[in-house]
Formats: sequence, C-alpha cells, structure tokens
Amino acid sequence: MQGTLSKLHSQLGDVVEYHLPLGDQRFALNPHIGQPIRLTFTGNIFCDACGKKTKKSYSQGHCFPCMKSLARCDMCIMKPETCHYAKGTCREPQWGETHCMVPHYVYLSNTSGLKVGITRHTQLPTRWIDQGATQALAILKVKSRYLSGLTEIALAELVADKTNWRAMLKGDNAEIDLKAEAARLLPEIEQRISELLAEFGEDAIERLDNDIVNIHYPVQQYPTKISSHNFDKNPVVEGVLLGIKGQYLIFDTGVINIRKFTSYEVSVEAL
Repeated sequence: MQGTLSKLHSQLGDVVEYHLPLGDQRFALNPHIGQPIRLTFTGNIFCDACGKKTKKSYSQGHCFPCMKSLARCDMCIMKPETCHYAKGTCREPQWGETHCMVPHYVYLSNTSGLKVGITRHTQLPTRWIDQGATQALAILKVKSRYLSGLTEIALAELVADKTNWRAMLKGDNAEIDLKAEAARLLPEIEQRISELLAEFGEDAIERLDNDIVNIHYPVQQYPTKISSHNFDKNPVVEGVLLGIKGQYLIFDTGVINIRKFTSYEVSVEAL
C-alpha cells in the first residue's frame, strides 16, 4: 500500500484504534503490533494543500508558497493569543471564521505530566490522543480560539503547556486527579477570567463539570531509550511494531512521529 502520509487516524475505545492514512487508503495498525513492518519513503513530497510536488515540507506538509499564504500555517495557529483576525489582517478570513471564530475547549491532561491545552470544539478526544494523554478533562469552553489562547496563557503561568515527548513515550504516568487540579488552578486565574468576561461578554467563557476521560494505548512494550527515525536521513523505517502512542509508532528499532512527515509519499508492508 502506498500514498501520502497524514497524521494517524485514531478512534477512542477500550484501547485506541489506529490507522495509518496513505492518501485515500488506510492501513490498520493495531493488528500488526508485535509484528515486523516496513515503511519506505519514495522521495516524493506533495503539498497537503495544493498537491504540488515540493522538495521540502513546511508547516507539516505544505509547499513554501502555501506555507506563506494559508491561515492554517500562520504563527497564530501555534500561538492563538496572537490572532489578528480582528485587525482585518487574517490571511483567509473565511477559514478563520470556520476554524477560529468557533467554540474552543481549555483542558487539563496527563501526558508527560500535568499540562494545560486548548483545542477546537470538534477535536475532542482526538487532540488528547494525538498528544499521548492518558487522562484528560475539559474545564472551560470559550467562544473563540483567540480567547482560548488568552485563557491558556493565564493557566500556563501555573502549569506546563508543553509535552515532553520523550517522557511521554517511556510509559504511562502516575494517575492525576484532574478535577482536584482544576479546583486548585481555576481560582488562581479568577481575576483574569473576570477581565475577559468583562471584555468579551458574560457568555464568552463557560465553566464545565465534565468527567475525566481515560485513554489506553496499544503498546506491548515502551522503550527505555528513545531514538528517532527520520525519513529525511533514512528512507526506510523497519522493525517490530511494539506499540502506538500519540502520533508515534514505537518500533524495536526506534520511534517515528508520523505527523511530522505529513505529505511524504510512503509505502507500507507487513514483513
């Protein structure tokens, strides 16, 4: 099976079910855990947006012109608090309306430890799975991406907002009482929330009382030492598939972040 990679497709269940997207095809990964497989990069990269062949991937799978022109590749996607839609300078205002000017969640999760994060309202629990979280809890619902970024900044002064991917891949963390953490953290930013409500309206931020979501990954064995495969350095990734967590395939020969190689043309075969 051969096609262009996109991020691993996942479905929450007793254990997360993973598929490797290759163009319009999907390769079921869970049945191959414990077995050898081979991924081979053909040397071709096709832009995720326009489909044109590109020598290098920018912003996870785009050609250089698309990276410079598309809203999805702008800095505000990584730093939503820098959103400039209101200034009239959004690269694609219509895209911004459907992706940024919509409800977002602020959440706590247990990835490499306790962290805060944000995601669009349609992306749960996918976002948590992509980050390798073993537990997650949505604590606030806000009415725009910009507002989620401002809220996240306030919480990030108290708790991490990044995942240590190496620690995440070495195993599951000790369980965290996320509800207790939310009860501890939210009062600390109460003044900031009040300021945002005054500026954006009383309906701008909604406090949630959701259940904690527990996530279990299909992993037979976690690595004790992390070494990474890289298609740019070696076009062949081969080994026994020991498990999958987040966007990483865990082989007995090393790990590979599939999302990093979005738009790379790759073939996959069971050995």
